[in-house]
Amino acid sequence: MSEALQRGWEQLLNGPLLGIALTLLAFELGVWLNRRAGGTPALHPVLIAIGLLIGFLLLSGIPYERYFQGAQFIHFLLGPATVALAIPLFEHRQQIKQLFGPLTVACLAGIATAIASTLGLAYLFGAHRETVMSLAPKSVTTPIAMGISEQIGGIPSVAAALVLITGAIGCLCAPLMFRLLRIKNHAAQGFTLGLSAHGFGTVQAFTVSRQAGAFSGLAMGIAGVITAFLLPAVVRLFGL
Repeated sequence: MSEALQRGWEQLLNGPLLGIALTLLAFELGVWLNRRAGGTPALHPVLIAIGLLIGFLLLSGIPYERYFQGAQFIHFLLGPATVALAIPLFEHRQQIKQLFGPLTVACLAGIATAIASTLGLAYLFGAHRETVMSLAPKSVTTPIAMGISEQIGGIPSVAAALVLITGAIGCLCAPLMFRLLRIKNHAAQGFTLGLSAHGFGTVQAFTVSRQAGAFSGLAMGIAGVITAFLLPAVVRLFGL
């Protein structure tokens, strides 16, 4: 390898371009594999990208901190991407206004079920408090779940991993549930995906239709806000 190529390779390894390039490449491979598999939720592009990145970093010995020097720029775009969900919401604002009452009730029921079942099962199986508090916010999007987990005494990194697992399971189970319950309305499908599988579900909902994506984003936002207020209050109230 020439000296110029050697310098270029070292600059790539030590600079921010490495994280950006690896992230984009892994996700594009994930999208390609998902399409080749017929769009099955079992091969969600995000899950594939995560697996590829973990494998590459382990095999290459590149520290996560070095990778994140570049990946942080993509990570920053998570906020603007979430705000951009307001566009399809605005497009379907009339339908959302008409259904806002039932949707709010459904969201409250879903959040209550998620919190109660998680806390109940975790304590039933003897999980430590720190583990329980990391599990509790698993049904909301990652940034909110990490903040809630830290506030109530959990481990934010564990909460983030559990959010990913929850989203993946939600995307896998949702199509089967829609078929079994004969749910064909795109608004109902989207809202269910956003409520049960947050960001993962919203990505999948947009593959169904913009209407499904809009309602998924709405569910994800409402669930995140309500859980951020409700869960810490529940923990304090019951002395968990």
